[in-house]
Amino acid sequence: MTPLNDLIHSLPYARPELLLVAFALLAALIGAWGGQKVFGLLSMLGVLVLAAAGGLAIAQNPAAPAVIFQGAMVVDGVAVFAKVLIALSAAAALLVGADHFSRVGDKRFEYPVLMTLAVLGMFVMVSAQDLITLYVGVELQSLAAYVLAAWRRDDAYSSEAGLKYFVLSAISSGLLLFGSSFVYGFTGSIHFDQIAAAVNEGAGGVGLLFGLVLMLCALGFKMSAAPFHMWTPDVYEGAPTPVTAFFAAAPKVAAVALMARVLYEPFGGMIDQWRQVVMALAAISMVWGSVAALLQTNLKRLMAYSSIGNMGYALMGLAAGPEHGGPASALIYLALYLPANIGIFALIISMQRNGEPAETVADLAGLAQKRAWMAALFTMLLFSIAGIPPFAGFIGKFLVLSAAVDAGLVWLAIVGAVAAVVSAAYYLRILASVWFAPPAPALQKASGTVALTATLAALLTFPVLVLALGALQQWAETAVRMWN
Repeated sequence: MTPLNDLIHSLPYARPELLLVAFALLAALIGAWGGQKVFGLLSMLGVLVLAAAGGLAIAQNPAAPAVIFQGAMVVDGVAVFAKVLIALSAAAALLVGADHFSRVGDKRFEYPVLMTLAVLGMFVMVSAQDLITLYVGVELQSLAAYVLAAWRRDDAYSSEAGLKYFVLSAISSGLLLFGSSFVYGFTGSIHFDQIAAAVNEGAGGVGLLFGLVLMLCALGFKMSAAPFHMWTPDVYEGAPTPVTAFFAAAPKVAAVALMARVLYEPFGGMIDQWRQVVMALAAISMVWGSVAALLQTNLKRLMAYSSIGNMGYALMGLAAGPEHGGPASALIYLALYLPANIGIFALIISMQRNGEPAETVADLAGLAQKRAWMAALFTMLLFSIAGIPPFAGFIGKFLVLSAAVDAGLVWLAIVGAVAAVVSAAYYLRILASVWFAPPAPALQKASGTVALTATLAALLTFPVLVLALGALQQWAETAVRMWN
């Protein structure tokens, strides 16, 4: 196929990415002309564009994987599943962020533009079919994220968050490039299918494995897996809360989907070697995420350690392998985890007292006596993340633990079960403060947008996603069938 014919063939499959590019360029032009006056308009258009990008991804879901742009990207079930989760979670974060920044008087048109560019990078990540496309997608997402983390330029904590994220992420990017150079050097190709052929022929040996480990370390950083999590608590605390909500949702999906693609496509023939690394990352993440959070008093730092632990459960699913439903369980876990995570951050955004953010566990004291609806939503969302039945989070944990047991990783499943029990302690500590502690000074009333977002998130955790579990599970299993 000639390059021109390949381009004509590829463009229809790239409609979600093209829509995001078009909006980002147009929004940058309109914003440069209109300034903060067009912030609300661009933000609402951004929400609609992100939702439309997710809808286009579903509409173009091909029956068989479609390789586009001369083998640089692929449109398949995993890419579509991940893009839908990324687009919807980013749209929710942009919606509550636009409302928050409007109320605090920090209206800058760059916010929806940067959010859209970050999502574009994630779309490229989950569709990558060679090492260069993988790197371009990761860096496009990261560059936008650096600016978002340091959004409040006059705030020392926000500037520190952006700087730490930038410096540490630069190290992870170096690891990714270093590992990719080893892979290219020992296989002679950057394309996933050719790398897989070389792996199946026994090429590379220890050098190829070394390159893969370096790449896994870099991707572990992107998903906040311990011990590459060191940036997460500080960035989560220092960044504006809507940005933190975004970081805790969409990039996690992109990183897990990308790691799954890297493990099962080019390196599927080395599963016995890389499984040990993934199991170690999963175990360390689950243990450290549950133990370290016990010491936290700031809700955003606590949720940072919670996200570290939850990435451990997703990695457990990946370690189980496709023959035991591991990748499908990881995707379902993410789909069930995201609504509760976004809902909790929406509630944290609503925690204001005298115009200042209230973000500690102590600020929630006696909330049930003054904001009963908010206390009820906190309870539902925290129960879901903790994995308490009948909420969706329990089903997600059950599926990844079952996949681990079926794969013979019983010790890893035991670690996950114990970590879940330990992590329940700090979730219950929050709820004890909400329901039983003496009342703290009343919080301000939440905006309608934030309240609606948190309510919808709680309803998704129970009963919506529980009732739709069969369809969700079938979708995830169909998406990963190519790896079986």
